[in-house]
Amino acid sequence: MQEHAAAVALQVDERVGRSVAALGDKREAAADRHRAVQDAARANLSQARGVAVREFVMKPPHGRADYLLFLDGRAAGVIEAKKEGETLTGVEWQSAKYVDGLPDELEPAVEGGLTFVYESTGTETRFRNRLDPDPASRPVFSFHRPETLAGWLDELRRHPTAPTLRHRLRTLPELQETGLWPAQCQAIKNLETSLAANRPRALIQMATGSGKTFTAANVSYRLVKQSRQALPRGERVIPLPSRCRGLPVAARRGATRRRRSGVSSIDRR
Repeated sequence: MQEHAAAVALQVDERVGRSVAALGDKREAAADRHRAVQDAARANLSQARGVAVREFVMKPPHGRADYLLFLDGRAAGVIEAKKEGETLTGVEWQSAKYVDGLPDELEPAVEGGLTFVYESTGTETRFRNRLDPDPASRPVFSFHRPETLAGWLDELRRHPTAPTLRHRLRTLPELQETGLWPAQCQAIKNLETSLAANRPRALIQMATGSGKTFTAANVSYRLVKQSRQALPRGERVIPLPSRCRGLPVAARRGATRRRRSGVSSIDRR
């Protein structure tokens, strides 16, 4: 384990230091962007909002975590570091063994063990949120910022029975079918069934003229408004047509194309 951690230390430090550091104060982060990644022997949990401590010894028999993550001075997560190119889906058991191994003298961010679990090679990262109803590892682009993790913990305090998006996707209210065509109702219900089953890569396929735009608008409305803000706070639903001709006719009439820095953009006038 220690050899693996040493092999990726620089790569993981780069990402952890940039993503776990207290990014709210950009001036301090710019002065020492790696200051949130510390050695266990010299750990200073008050130095930043987010701190990752290397080679942290857990209570027996849970071994030594490659990185233990602290948020506002409390233990919140763990990182299992692996060599670049190693398959991460087969090492979840290693990170899972640290979840319940927090030393008794440390205060956890959430009672019951560490909440946020990562596996990373420095170029590939997987993440599991133990607040989810059925926690499962999934790929992420980078480590989450401290304010993002803190926001999720705030949701737990506000909504203890349904703190995460995946909880709330399971409890969307019944669809009001007034004004919808049967095909639209079926599409919305099937999509929400897929989302509730934690299958987010869902595709609605509908014929021309069957009301795809109105269907998408209803799905977005239900996600944002009807499920106690099912999307994380501040998030938006953004339609992304593949090209201008893919936009509805009404939108195309009011759209103008122009180029900025060599990138095509569409502005609604």
